[in-house]
Amino acid sequence: MKRIEGQPAYILHYRSFRETSLILELFTRDHGRIAALAKGVKTKRVRNIGTLQPFVPLLIAASGRGELLTLKTFEAAKHPHFLAGKKLLSGFYLNELLMRLLPKWDPHVELFEAYQNTLEMLEAKDPQTEPLLRLFEKTLLKSMGYELQLAKDTPHGKAVIETEYYLYQPESGVSRVIDAPTAPTQIRAQNSKDQFFKGSSLMALHNGVLEEPEVLRDAKRLIRMALRVHLGDKPLASRDLWIA
Repeated sequence: MKRIEGQPAYILHYRSFRETSLILELFTRDHGRIAALAKGVKTKRVRNIGTLQPFVPLLIAASGRGELLTLKTFEAAKHPHFLAGKKLLSGFYLNELLMRLLPKWDPHVELFEAYQNTLEMLEAKDPQTEPLLRLFEKTLLKSMGYELQLAKDTPHGKAVIETEYYLYQPESGVSRVIDAPTAPTQIRAQNSKDQFFKGSSLMALHNGVLEEPEVLRDAKRLIRMALRVHLGDKPLASRDLWIA
């Protein structure tokens, strides 16, 4: 029997089950991603049904013998994160990444805290959305066991030089390019298949300092390459919404 009590959690996705119930995909602090059946919550007698929404910090209790637990109790731990427009799309993107990439019952306490902090920062008046997403993606990869190794030239073990150019390959890290490309980074970035990066961009992403537009473009390009290995060819619905 699996049993969790007083567990901080967020709803990543939900769907109706029969007429009065919901199946919830939850991201919990100590148990990772789980699924739970919320029985009878769509009836008039359940007054706090409105808390069963994405981006609401919850405290839950659930139990069960199989993969699908039964939700026993739930309550809002604090006020929901109010997201709208691009902030809301960013939140959906985070949820979809967690749904696609995290296996069930695999604890990720550090990632849970990063998710919660990212939602709080997205909720701010004028958040810099792109750096927040890139840093969360970086933390997600690390939590999955695929931490980005960007500070060293992998084949030679030498520190990355900011003025040099490097080839990035998800399976092997970065390696210095002897005949460095002469085209400006912003032109090369237009080619999504281009795997060349300036050392300064690699070090900025390594240090989590994503302020310059060129660095942000390179960070997005590199992390997208790293995530593609795990996401496969199936497109992200939230990314399509963003484009639309």
